Amino acid sequence: MTFTIVRVNLVAPGASPDALAARYRTALDLAVYADRHGIATVQTEEHHGAENNWLPSPFVFAGAVLGATRRITVTVSAAVGPLYEPLRLAEELAVLDLLSAGRLITVLGIGYRPEEYERSGVDWARRGRIQDEVLETLLAAWTGEPFAYRGRTVRVTPRPYTRPHPLLLVGGSSRAAARRAARLGLPFFPSAHLPDLVAYYDEQRARYGTEGWTMMPGPVTPLLHLSDDPDRTWAVHGEHFLHEARTYASWSSPDIRSVVRSRATTVAELRAEGVYRVLTPGECVALAADAPSLVLHPLCGGMPEEEGRRSLELFCEDVLPRLR
Repeated sequence: MTFTIVRVNLVAPGASPDALAARYRTALDLAVYADRHGIATVQTEEHHGAENNWLPSPFVFAGAVLGATRRITVTVSAAVGPLYEPLRLAEELAVLDLLSAGRLITVLGIGYRPEEYERSGVDWARRGRIQDEVLETLLAAWTGEPFAYRGRTVRVTPRPYTRPHPLLLVGGSSRAAARRAARLGLPFFPSAHLPDLVAYYDEQRARYGTEGWTMMPGPVTPLLHLSDDPDRTWAVHGEHFLHEARTYASWSSPDIRSVVRSRATTVAELRAEGVYRVLTPGECVALAADAPSLVLHPLCGGMPEEEGRRSLELFCEDVLPRLR
């Protein structure tokens, strides 16, 4: 069966505190609805200091979703590892793992925005070394045993629910990220369809004598919105998709490889490009025949909440039953 994902980043340009609070409540309602209808995972992420109110605290949001649901997993993809204090992160992820009985999936990358490091007082030039320390600390902390940390002996409790530890993947699009995952025996999550990088990861696993696996996006992994009338949806709401696409483009450098990278500057260009797609239920069923996963993005770019709710309802009521 096709793996189903609901993406949530809470973007809401210019929203008031009341409007943001309502949007967060709607996101939780959608997660509960997705849980009841068999969606596999809610995916969230982090960015800091964004003018459009992009979610900066993915693990807080993950805790709210996990507390409100019973079956669905939450995938934080990706958190920016070097921006976290390692011991505190180990504790928080252990608690979330216990709270959810193992339903949290964490992808740690190093990010791609130097300004996020600057505002946090973290050295961008040392991001790889800091990421190494974060990952190594998490793995040591989750054993429940004392370990050496920055010149002292520490212990982290409680131990997580999942053994040997909560599901933790290394994200990225560089050889350094693949090598880091292989050295630590962790799964690798490329940020795009990068089979050559996966082959390199496998070579490095053989070199280090570690086990692991990859979770790689397909060659085409569009962000989806469901509608009975795609032409109308593009005409009325296309600017919301374009807002997110242009935000990503403004943050990206030429070396960044991402499955959602867009070069569009107008709604018409974005629609033709195919990174964001508005589909009827029937078109979505046809897409699923050749797609290992479907990524729904009901609240994309400040999308009105009722429109986002209707999109998810169309998928769950008119598409999911035809995929089983």
